[in-house]
Amino acid sequence: MEMKKVAEEISEWIKKKVEEAGARGVAVGMSGGLDSSVTAVLCKNAFPKSTLGLILPCVSDTKDMEHVKLVAEKFNIETRTMDISPLFVTVFEMLEARAYDGEEDIATANLKPRLRMLFLYYFANKLNYLVVGTGNKSELKIGYFTKYGDGGVDILPLGNLLKTEVRTLAKELGIPKEIIEKPPSAGLWVGQTDESEIGMSYDELDMLLKAMESKDFAGCDKDKVEKVKKKVEKTEHKRRTPPVAYLR
Repeated sequence: MEMKKVAEEISEWIKKKVEEAGARGVAVGMSGGLDSSVTAVLCKNAFPKSTLGLILPCVSDTKDMEHVKLVAEKFNIETRTMDISPLFVTVFEMLEARAYDGEEDIATANLKPRLRMLFLYYFANKLNYLVVGTGNKSELKIGYFTKYGDGGVDILPLGNLLKTEVRTLAKELGIPKEIIEKPPSAGLWVGQTDESEIGMSYDELDMLLKAMESKDFAGCDKDKVEKVKKKVEKTEHKRRTPPVAYLR
């Protein structure tokens, strides 16, 4: 896979989808992570004058914000920053009827991407932009995203690239080395990493996903193959529009 050509094709695809929708540009959430950085740069290449990067820290690691600025400055991406931590705390306290103490279960953690989705769509509506998602094929396949959170988007430019392929594309685009090499994290809580939640490295996950597609499982751990298959089956609802009841 020739990554320079891939980058050009994806940017052209973004442009085509926006034009088909009658929109003027794109809004993308910038977290300081690998996928969002790559997506933002591809968007900027597609729409040099109408790409908006939204920086929405929500009880977030300050290091991530430094990485966002690195990308925004290097590629001259227009950004708006709004710390939504106070909103998150207020919503939590309304839901739980108690003070936020920093401890988070999965329902609480998922409030963060769902609140960010509100901001992305607000600006997209205001500016007649499309909301661009940052999910990659590895995460989409196993449902590793928040429904109506980071999964609430209009288009997914990286949806056919595995995480390991996104990493290679990032090098081609010139994404800063510290972003490419840091442990991937959705930033749902302090110390959270994607690979610890998934239960394996992205390298291993991608190898298993490729094996599932080719049906060639030579050299694969059978238990891990089954684990990935179950993740795919269990999260099918995330990849489909809500079912509609049809009456006879």
